[in-house]
Amino acid sequence: MDADSLLLSLELASGSGQGLSPDRRASLLTSLMLVKRDYRYDRVLFWGRILGLVADYYIAQGLSEDQLAPRKTLYSLNCTEWSLLPPATEEMVAQSSVVKGRFMGDPSYEYEHTELQKVNEGEKVFEEVIVVQIKEETRLVSVIDQIDKAVAIIPRGALFKTPFGPTHVNRTFEGLSLSEAKKLSSYFHFREPVELKNKTLLEKANLDPSLDFMDSLEHDIPKGSWSIQMERGNALVVLRSLLWPGLTFYHAPRTKHYGYIYVGTGEKNMDLPFML
Repeated sequence: MDADSLLLSLELASGSGQGLSPDRRASLLTSLMLVKRDYRYDRVLFWGRILGLVADYYIAQGLSEDQLAPRKTLYSLNCTEWSLLPPATEEMVAQSSVVKGRFMGDPSYEYEHTELQKVNEGEKVFEEVIVVQIKEETRLVSVIDQIDKAVAIIPRGALFKTPFGPTHVNRTFEGLSLSEAKKLSSYFHFREPVELKNKTLLEKANLDPSLDFMDSLEHDIPKGSWSIQMERGNALVVLRSLLWPGLTFYHAPRTKHYGYIYVGTGEKNMDLPFML
């Protein structure tokens, strides 16, 4: 959700019970404005909150003028002081995939994971137990990256791609119509396309290259991993992810108001295919 309209955005997303206390709201309003100024971001998004056992991580993201350029991620424990997180790498994701359970809420906390490694000594081969230590900060970077790639979404038409390549905010976007807002095909993943490249020319024939340049939600796997509900007398459409419980997207049809927020434990629902 855009930091410039934070109070309205939190109000629209409050139907899922994801709110902030008045003092946290006030701190965020001020501190995110300073983050935008100091880091010279084009836009700052309040990404959400990852719940820890000792403390919670408040997450924000800075966007450059090109909206699909890699986003800079920051975290805070008190909504006032923000620290920049390193970009996620494949090695980080692989490392932290072995860690299960809740976050602690301390970035310097280290998880211990034991691995069996084969060691050769001459002709003999035996297994040795190695203890691998993984910092919670590494796990935090990895989980945010996974959630971004899997369930960060925007409505169709909110961004447009210029003929020269960069992607910008569409200033003429006036919201989806009520009928379009109820369809999964009207929402895109807020990242570089993956599935679009695999489509045939016939499937691409009806697509507008300036608007339909990202992957649509209608082909997400597993099918049924999104819940769409109309609230406030059809004045608000809310999408909730069943794959990453805690992710809520909201859009008020025929208005420019849309956004998403994640408030959860940072754990993926691995049992979803068996629950559908």
